[in-house]
Amino acid sequence: MSGHGNSLRAIFLALGANFAIFLSKLVAAVITGSGAMLAEAVHSLADCGNQLLLLLGMRQANKPPSDEYPLGWGRALYFWSFVVALLLFAVGGLFSVYEGVHKLAHPEPLKWPWLALGVLLFGVVAESISMRGCLHEVNLARGEQSLWRWFRETRSSELLVIFGEDLAALLGLCVAALAVGATMLTGNLLFDALGTIVIGVLLISVAIALAIEVKALLIGQGVEPRRRAELLAFLHERPEVAQVYNLITLQMGPDVMVAVKAKMAPTPDSLSLVQAINTVEAAMKARFTDIRWSFFEPDIAD
Repeated sequence: MSGHGNSLRAIFLALGANFAIFLSKLVAAVITGSGAMLAEAVHSLADCGNQLLLLLGMRQANKPPSDEYPLGWGRALYFWSFVVALLLFAVGGLFSVYEGVHKLAHPEPLKWPWLALGVLLFGVVAESISMRGCLHEVNLARGEQSLWRWFRETRSSELLVIFGEDLAALLGLCVAALAVGATMLTGNLLFDALGTIVIGVLLISVAIALAIEVKALLIGQGVEPRRRAELLAFLHERPEVAQVYNLITLQMGPDVMVAVKAKMAPTPDSLSLVQAINTVEAAMKARFTDIRWSFFEPDIAD
């Protein structure tokens, strides 16, 4: 059966890294009096807010079903993941592009460049720790899949968003460090401005990719193709099931809904048929522990 990564651990690692980076930028802004560094501190604080939104989504997803929400609140996690992708696009990407264009039009000399470079290198170390933890959880979840295939097929929106955020942040910090270093060596402020624009384009690209994937989950995707194949193989192996006509799945955050239409093996009476169906459903939920709702329809034709 497919593996599962610990999304909560990845979120807390990212939250810790972003908060540490925020504090380092805030201290640098106070020491240097740099407005740009203060803006960067606010940006890192906004990233912390993104992780808190994901935690809110995970909490709401665990709310129990009710008459008004019979299939629970699981997909609330997708809503908040989509909000985070939009914030990454607007607050991160568009602001960075604007800042870079502004620097092109109105170049300003770097203040305390060595301190700025030190803060950026600390950020690279902190984000690398967060990224390593995130990749550990991703590797547990993806199994034999390639990283790209996992990105396209995963139904864990919170782990997907944390991975995208960590990747964009780590690459962005590396680009920023290179840009500051090049500006220090050459004295040409063009490198700083272009680096800021590149970071903005990077954040926008990652945000769009995340939004596309999470949008599909919001609309209503089934389980991952490999999970569906595992479910079908399980049903075909059951002696109670003669033929599977149709299998419908729906991913509901951490939970799954399954509907099966199948031809059952011959039984002496209707009570035995009901017992056979109950046996299959119980075994299916025992093996696939994320299945919360199952609907089984016996039939003689598709």
